[in-house]
Amino acid sequence: MASSKDKVYRGKLKRAGSLTMKEPPVITNVSGDRVFRLEEFDIIKTIGTGTFGRVSLCRDKVTTSYYAMKILEMADVIKLKQVEHVKNEKTILQQIRHPFIINMVWTTHDDTSLYMLFEYVCGGELFTYLRNAGRFSSIIGSFYAAEVVLALEYLHKKQIVYRDLKPENLLLDRDGHLKLTDFGFAKILNDRTWTLCGTPEYLAPEIIQSKGHNKAVDWWALGILIYEMLSGYPPYFDENPFAIYEKILAGKIEWPRHIDPVAKDLIKKLLVQDRTKRIGNMKNGAEDVKRHRWFKGTIWDDILNKRVKPPLLPYVGSDGDTRNFDNYPEKDQFKRSPLLNTNELESFNGF
Repeated sequence: MASSKDKVYRGKLKRAGSLTMKEPPVITNVSGDRVFRLEEFDIIKTIGTGTFGRVSLCRDKVTTSYYAMKILEMADVIKLKQVEHVKNEKTILQQIRHPFIINMVWTTHDDTSLYMLFEYVCGGELFTYLRNAGRFSSIIGSFYAAEVVLALEYLHKKQIVYRDLKPENLLLDRDGHLKLTDFGFAKILNDRTWTLCGTPEYLAPEIIQSKGHNKAVDWWALGILIYEMLSGYPPYFDENPFAIYEKILAGKIEWPRHIDPVAKDLIKKLLVQDRTKRIGNMKNGAEDVKRHRWFKGTIWDDILNKRVKPPLLPYVGSDGDTRNFDNYPEKDQFKRSPLLNTNELESFNGF
């Protein structure tokens, strides 16, 4: 039986976050083995929208393969002061290849928009499966937490802080494995940064307090994610973001009776206010998390190499199936995007 708190939270369908084509410059893809052109892709359907762009399913006319294309209007990126975030996203995605992280294939731009081409992950968001289930069992939660741990460990070894972990940013491939997506807030970090960014329910205390933060914020977010997977709602939530911040800083957590006590122990160690004492951010790094009793019996090499069968199997009828994504209104193709001046265009040189 769902609690009243569970029903209130599950009523929220989405948390607040975070195609006319012109002749573009020819840009080689990340792997360097093919030169793409925008006209080689048919845009089929919008599968996601954001503040200044959308993600569309597209089909490669040359190979008939399906991809996801992220299309960002440059005028909106500039207006919302997101130029550096977008450029950082591209730079970071060019450097990473991991089984549980989305693979970027190619980027380009024309005189109005930026285009980022990704593998198409057809299973939809973990968010959808969690909302439909109400909450996950400890077995399901630990499997997906393990895949997230390996993705975070990989990023942190590359000095990358992710900063936007949540079920909405975890996609399932057709076999049920996770793919971490949306690197708009990710940053290469050698020390600390002070930017306030992320999703309110998932923000670590040091972000809210503007004390400067580092990779420890990702381990805090993992604690929030595990709690949400096992209970159906995050430990700190409210209609008002400032009330969420107050609850996070107060640090009081209500524990549903059904949460596995071993999982509860790990969550408590991840949700430590003092980041120097937060598991994952101490001397042994991710190893401390991997050795926790909740992951007892986990063979990490088997997880990394996808030798463990996922507990959830998406229903996918074909490679280009979009049934696991919401329906969105399509952009009016006759509405022209604002043109940029020379200086504004130069902001995206090399994209």
